[in-house]
Amino acid sequence: MASSPTRTKTTKTQPRMSLASLKAFLSTLDEAHPDAQSELIYRNSFELLVSVVLSAQATDVSVNKATRALYETAPDPKSMAELGEDGIAQYIRTIGLWRSKAHNVALLCQQLLTKHNGHVPDTREALEALPGVGRKTANVVLNIAFDQPTMAVDTHIFRLSNRTGLAPGKTVRAVEDALVKRIPKDMLRPAHHWLILHGRYTCKARTPECWRCPVIQWCLYKEKVKIPPNRRAKT
Repeated sequence: MASSPTRTKTTKTQPRMSLASLKAFLSTLDEAHPDAQSELIYRNSFELLVSVVLSAQATDVSVNKATRALYETAPDPKSMAELGEDGIAQYIRTIGLWRSKAHNVALLCQQLLTKHNGHVPDTREALEALPGVGRKTANVVLNIAFDQPTMAVDTHIFRLSNRTGLAPGKTVRAVEDALVKRIPKDMLRPAHHWLILHGRYTCKARTPECWRCPVIQWCLYKEKVKIPPNRRAKT
């Protein structure tokens, strides 16, 4: 999962999508991604937690490659704590910031054992008290592992929310709060996945692929790219 930006160039006059358009926008994304889920590979809440911690400033693909062998060797907090920081590091060297992440994961496993009887806690406060776990990570775990209606705002959702007018905001927390307030409660939990996938594969950072966007009619982005760059170059 990509990192969370802290601010954007959004101005106070940034247009905001109407609630009716927002609902149509999300309903259409639901149709486009009916089985949307995290692209991280995990088998339980513990592996999910570790994978999300490792995914900060790294791609899900790179995390999945590294954790395949790690989870076979250490599938639970006890066995991973026994690996220790150096042992964990040997498996995740291909991931960005692997030294600090190995340190945090080792401490995280120790705390799961001493404070939570080896289980992943299901409250925000307890999750955020764990090493390497911030608000975004806690939101992901609460959403996926515990079916709670949270909204984890990563760089894709932050960009998408501002670009389309879905929930403009200058900070990650402002965007999160706006999304939680504006999205219908029954759509909030799956919307996390719809938005990530749409931002990752269609509404891309450098060149949004508006020419194939299923929600273009509700998007308020003024500089829509309606013709693929390679096709424009030939005309």
